[in-house]
Amino acid sequence: MPIKRLRLIVQHLSFLILMYGGRIGIHLGPAVPCFSCPYVYYCGGNCYLMGLQGYIGFGISASQIWGFQGLRALFWLLIFVVLASALGRLWCGWVCPFGLISDWLTALRKRLGLTGLTFSPKLRSRLAPVKYVLLAYLALGPVLINLGLLHPDFYLPFCQICPGKSLLPLFEGETRYLTAELTNSVTTGLSVALMVISGLSVAGMFFKERFFCYFCPMLAIFRILEPLSALRLVKIPKYCHGCASCHRVCPMDIDEVWHSRDEGPVGADDCLGCSDCLASCSAGKALSLRFLGRELAASSPEASRGDKKIK
Repeated sequence: MPIKRLRLIVQHLSFLILMYGGRIGIHLGPAVPCFSCPYVYYCGGNCYLMGLQGYIGFGISASQIWGFQGLRALFWLLIFVVLASALGRLWCGWVCPFGLISDWLTALRKRLGLTGLTFSPKLRSRLAPVKYVLLAYLALGPVLINLGLLHPDFYLPFCQICPGKSLLPLFEGETRYLTAELTNSVTTGLSVALMVISGLSVAGMFFKERFFCYFCPMLAIFRILEPLSALRLVKIPKYCHGCASCHRVCPMDIDEVWHSRDEGPVGADDCLGCSDCLASCSAGKALSLRFLGRELAASSPEASRGDKKIK
């Protein structure tokens, strides 16, 4: 089966399971390494970013760490690390429901014949720190609340402004997260910020493929865990034709794969693991996807024509 077709199938199956799996008793726990939002009532598994903020928010002390709450936090952290390390960034490119919505918007734009935006390497480098800032924000917010330095309504600080919270529930008919909460000035400000960010995200994803991924703190975590990843995109430069097809098809406008002249694992800070570069490459053996060193798929003339099959 062609890689791109397989990816499309996996994306849609993952969307159904993660969005609606709870309706048939599927629940994969609170350590899913992608935007599977727990604000979707019947979701089949929860994004770990909520759990991470929650466990930090409980303020587990050294004396409590071996208690039930501490062991529970440690257990789900280990599950998350194992899952994130096993599939790496494929969670972003192949599984994430929010990523699929972005791909739908891109497909709609192309169907309408509209030209999308591209980000230069300079702009990408300027945007790169944002996802780490958001990761720090979601980690430090609960700490500041425990210290009394931040209003309690900032609990789960990233979730309060995450567009996944407002957009993913729409697929089960829930619209309340697109309205302003008037409990107090903090909740009003956060709900308004959520609506603004959600609107900007939809507009951005329509005109720029995988726009929100540039800012996603989950992608920052994958970068931090990169040394543990079992999946690697490997380049052998001597087989490369220098055609730049890998750069042209990349949804994140990454040019590092094209420019790399070192044999071995290759990628970039913003790589989603979508494998579009591999599918488009016509140079035999130039690119390969490997799991613990074992080749799963490799570039070839047949691959670029959509005929390459996963082994």
